[in-house]
Amino acid sequence: MNKSYVVIAEVRSGKLRQVTLEALQAIAIAKEDGDLVAAIILGHQISHIAEQLSQYVSGQIHVIDHTDLEIYNAESYFTAIQQVLDTLNPHAVFLGHTATGRDLAPMIAAYLHAGQLSDVISIEKSETEVRYTRPLYAGKAFEQKKFTGGPQVVTVRPNNIAATDPLDSQAEIITIAYSPPSLLRTIVKDIIRKTSGKVDLTEAKIVVSGGRGVKSIAGFKPLQELAEVLNGAVGASRGACDAGYCDYALQIGQTGKVVTPEIYIACGISGAIQHLAGMSQSRIIIAINKDPEAPIFKIADYGIVGDLFVVVPLLTEEFKKALA
Repeated sequence: MNKSYVVIAEVRSGKLRQVTLEALQAIAIAKEDGDLVAAIILGHQISHIAEQLSQYVSGQIHVIDHTDLEIYNAESYFTAIQQVLDTLNPHAVFLGHTATGRDLAPMIAAYLHAGQLSDVISIEKSETEVRYTRPLYAGKAFEQKKFTGGPQVVTVRPNNIAATDPLDSQAEIITIAYSPPSLLRTIVKDIIRKTSGKVDLTEAKIVVSGGRGVKSIAGFKPLQELAEVLNGAVGASRGACDAGYCDYALQIGQTGKVVTPEIYIACGISGAIQHLAGMSQSRIIIAINKDPEAPIFKIADYGIVGDLFVVVPLLTEEFKKALA
């Protein structure tokens, strides 16, 4: 009997998040031929995003469009998702391992009486089983796990599984009516974003990150200029955040965000173990530090011993020329 797989699509700032396409690719790896793939997308005024998503889904796309869903609220989102899950009766539900995905996944798993695997970075399928790999101990070790049955809930870490390719045909789009819960424990009125930049930090292909070596709020300006040239995002160590040089929304590390970009440029970051926990799985790590004995050089693929305020502007100018 064919099984049903569902991806919970995620929308941010009016755009479909890349991790949704990565979760669809994860489903493509895990499922068998003939299994059904559907999507659930929530928000307000999202018809154009549903049209975009329809190019990547073979089954139906269930659109729940309501003003109450414009800003994420766990109770509202789960209520909306729940009614679709009752109809689809999925074998597995896939989400991005984002703030939203990490919040929703346990609720969905509990509702479906499902097993859950979080922060999956790769999937391997053999003739008899599907194995999911996830990091442990701040990325120092990895474990492989498998489900012994269904239902299943999986969250996929951004930037680790390649995004799925468009299909030859478009999925059917179905609009689902939404009735808000009569009583909500919390209501989100507005969100004030303290971060700037066009690229989401957790999904950025290139991250330029600063530590205590930036010395001040103004010290982040060269990093922001380099990130803009490279179409990347700016991050920070906890040391820089604690010193007041930037907002904690930029923090990368064990108590901050986990990023896995193609290129991670660490500027004035010593390389404390807590910071490495959030970026050590980056594909290429470039370290810029005046101290040749800084621990960051032990994991860096490329190291530049020098003053970041000299090196970073030089890199920015050279990249401008190369990318012109």
